[in-house]
This record gives sequence, structure tokens and C-alpha cells, in this order.
Amino acid sequence: MSSWKIGDITIERVPEMVSPMDPTMLLPEATPENMEPMHDWLKPHFLNDDNTIPLSIHAFLITTPTMKILVDTCIGNDKPRAMPMWNELQGDFLEQLTARGAPKEAINTVLCTHLHVDHVGWNTMLVNGKWIPTFDNARYLFAKTEWDFWKDEEDPFGPEAKNDSILPIIESDQIDLVDTNHQVTEGVQLIPTPGHTPGHVSVLITSGNERAVITGDLFHHPVQFARPFWLDIADTDGDVAAQSRLKFMADFNGSTLVLGTHFALPTGGHLIRDGQHYRFKT
Repeated sequence: MSSWKIGDITIERVPEMVSPMDPTMLLPEATPENMEPMHDWLKPHFLNDDNTIPLSIHAFLITTPTMKILVDTCIGNDKPRAMPMWNELQGDFLEQLTARGAPKEAINTVLCTHLHVDHVGWNTMLVNGKWIPTFDNARYLFAKTEWDFWKDEEDPFGPEAKNDSILPIIESDQIDLVDTNHQVTEGVQLIPTPGHTPGHVSVLITSGNERAVITGDLFHHPVQFARPFWLDIADTDGDVAAQSRLKFMADFNGSTLVLGTHFALPTGGHLIRDGQHYRFKT
């Protein structure tokens, strides 16, 4: 499933790529032996038979009665990146948006849950040798806490992104630096979930009696619902991230639809109690 209705709000997954990954590269404790107790619910969607995990890079398009909001902008085309599979992509992301009724001119708001390389790429596009904002009519929302950190730091997973995907937005007239609990529009609000990065946010969508939440990188993989204290090497502060994960699960278990920013299809599901832990039910 790649589209969900929350009251009168639609959320759609917009894919850029899915690739297999050794989970221990990201979560060192996610060895085959340690993953085995979760096989009954991780397979087949979130754990492959060869013990790799499918890591998805996608955006979410939120359509409210008044706005089209793009959450996270993946890697982007033409971007020089050290990781070979991310280097100078030539993908069809914009065509995917158009096919969902959202050509780039129709996007009202672009929000980045944080400023890592794989969440900011389509912020800009290359035009006549210059990186310019991709979404002509959009306001770009970055958490002020997030930019205050990264303006003096380099992303260890893609330092090039600052120059080609972040600074052109900061220097444009389309940027809004907002609080981590910013109300984007009716039914769409940022919620602070720090630890992965200092200003990391998740996105809460509420309409009628229904709600959904987009995780960002608070959770890279569903196994972290069961093992929230496992080290995630991409977290800037692992202790804070673990506490944010615990609070998130306490707040959003049960009927809330949880949408993982790196979860392969079916991407969305619900948190349910599993003894002392949680599991992800799709």
C-alpha cells in the first residue's frame, strides 16, 4: 500500500529507490541471531531471506483540502555523492509527483524532518550549472534548532549536501526556520523527536477522529520498535534518540497509523504491544 486516507487528508508515498542493506552497517546489534526473535513479524516485508533489510528512500506527499505538502526530498538528481548508488542519480522523482497530481509548481510546502543528505536532495535542481529551489511556489520549512546545529557541522554521510541542497534554500527567499512543534496547516503539525539530529521532527497528521505520524529517521527500521536502545550509528545523540523513541511509542501505539520514512512497502502500520516491547503490524 502506498496511499492512505486520514479523514479528508491524503498521504502518498513517492519512491526514489529501495536497496538491500546489511542492517549491522546501521544498527550494529542487528545481527542475524539478534533479529531472529522478530522474524515472525519482520518477514517478508522488512527482512530478506539473506538477512539483509530493504532500505527505502521515499518522500511523502500530504494533500489537505488547501495544501500540498512534501515531506523530505530524498537524494535528488545530478548530485555528486560518495556513495556510488546515490551518485549523480537520473531518476523520475518529479514525474512520480506529477503522476500523483502534484507537479512541482503545485507544491505549497516542503518540510525536511532533518537535514541529512538523503532527506534534502530534491530541495534543489541543477539549472544552467546552478542549484536552484526545485519547488518554485513552495515555502521550505527547516527546524531552526536543526539549522543552528548543521550550519557549523558537516553531515558525515554526505557533506556535499550542504552546498548543493541546503545553502541554496537558506539563501533564498523561500525559507522559513520554524519551531520543532510548528503548526504547518490545519491537521498537519511538527512534533519534536530529537536525538537522531538535534532538531529532528516527526510529522503528525490529524483529521476527524483519525491520525497518522511520519517518523522521519527516529526509526530507520521497524526492528527499532522492539529494540529502541540498539545503537543507531547515524544518531548524533543515541541516548536522546532512544528516549524519543520510547516517548513516540507511548504516544502513538494503537490506532495511530505509523508511516516509516525508510520502511519498504507496505510502509504503514500500527504499533502493538508484544510483551515488554512493541511490534509493527501492517
